[in-house]
Amino acid sequence: MTRPRVSRPVSAAALPRRGFLAATSAVSAGYWIAPETKAADGTSSSANEEIRFACIGIGGKGASDAGEAARHGKIVAVADVDANQLKRATTAYEGAKQYADFRRMLDEMGKEFDAVTVSTPDHLHITAAGMALGKGKHCFCQKPLTRTLGEARLLGELARSQKVATQMGNQGTSSGGVRKLAAFIKGGGLGTVKEVHIWTNRPVWPQGGGRPAEKPVPENLSWDLWLGPAPVRPFGPGYHPFAWRGFWDFGSGALGDMACHTMNMPFMALDLRNPATVQATTSGHTKETFPKWSVIDYTFPALGSRPALTMKWYDGGKLPDLGMFAGLPGEVRKDKEGKEEQLPFQLANRGVLVIGDKEKLYASGDACDSGGMLTTGRVPDNVKFERSPGHFAELVRAIRGGPQAVSNFPDYAGPLTETGLVGNLAIWLAATADEPGKKLDWDPVALVARNASELEPLIRPTYRDGWKI
Repeated sequence: MTRPRVSRPVSAAALPRRGFLAATSAVSAGYWIAPETKAADGTSSSANEEIRFACIGIGGKGASDAGEAARHGKIVAVADVDANQLKRATTAYEGAKQYADFRRMLDEMGKEFDAVTVSTPDHLHITAAGMALGKGKHCFCQKPLTRTLGEARLLGELARSQKVATQMGNQGTSSGGVRKLAAFIKGGGLGTVKEVHIWTNRPVWPQGGGRPAEKPVPENLSWDLWLGPAPVRPFGPGYHPFAWRGFWDFGSGALGDMACHTMNMPFMALDLRNPATVQATTSGHTKETFPKWSVIDYTFPALGSRPALTMKWYDGGKLPDLGMFAGLPGEVRKDKEGKEEQLPFQLANRGVLVIGDKEKLYASGDACDSGGMLTTGRVPDNVKFERSPGHFAELVRAIRGGPQAVSNFPDYAGPLTETGLVGNLAIWLAATADEPGKKLDWDPVALVARNASELEPLIRPTYRDGWKI
């Protein structure tokens, strides 16, 4: 029997007239029916029906993502190119049908599940999430949303046209700390913001070198499926299961890995989308792997009520000038007797500094949600913001007909990913060590590098046959 899908979240404007009438009639009667999600047998799903998930990539971060899916519904299918992971899934996800090729899973079992989780290397996000969206499935996708800018824009457009629930795996978006600091800045707590500085301790994997020497493919790995849409190359140690992040063909470097976390709070506070120019200085690279370090300068024109500002990104051990932190107090520590002691300021190896014309704010950690330090102390506790029921719970709520998750593809995750990935274009133009690369003149609406046409393959890549959307 064909299983009906859980209702898609829709608005009155999104529904055709007949669908809107059916939906509003159902709501007035005390239940929800989404006419466009009716199954072939004419039945439709209840907002309280169990959500069925298919999980693409179940190792590493995929294990915790699948765990979230299992807590909120039932996993009926899993796909992974690593046979060892599928073996583990036999007991971890009892009864779930197993596949090495997620394309086959989506084709064969598409009518048996409502939503997918995508937890693969970056280069596979576009095909996995794109195929799922094309089949009308709700979608959770790990960060960054995609490896390239054109892909991020495409997934946002697909999600909007399909009217499905979507969410990216930047869990800090649901953090009360992130939301509190963003609300404080947005409410004028720093005055007019002029500068943002963001730094990370990534990369924590090898970068700045070449390809590994060719080695036999491990028996447990389906290498051609792992490559997916990427150009064919021999297997070598250092790709699977983690260090792929440092390769241009598969990952998006330190910026792609962490901007969706560390840039997230200032992005939320200041709507840091649509940069105009971006310029990088790096340790140098051969365009095979990302550099060991980079420093990237962004300029943002005024947007709505937010004035123009600059943002600077640092990775690979590079840090902002300590002079900018003058006046900020250190943490307060209590001794054994409960007496408070003011410690000297100490800069963490990852964090954010937001500088306004009245005040500056420093927050540390991957998500920059440590509480927020001002020259006058901490950000006050009475800041008002909307609390989250939990990151994955936001997606589930949306699947059941509620509001979209904050980090949904078209409105938030896609634009945040785009802002980060523009920095990678500047990195590509800064291949010579310690020399600023060409300043990128960026058209954020058309996704075009006005003064660097050579970047087009990095913006809109081509794919191997069988992997195109």
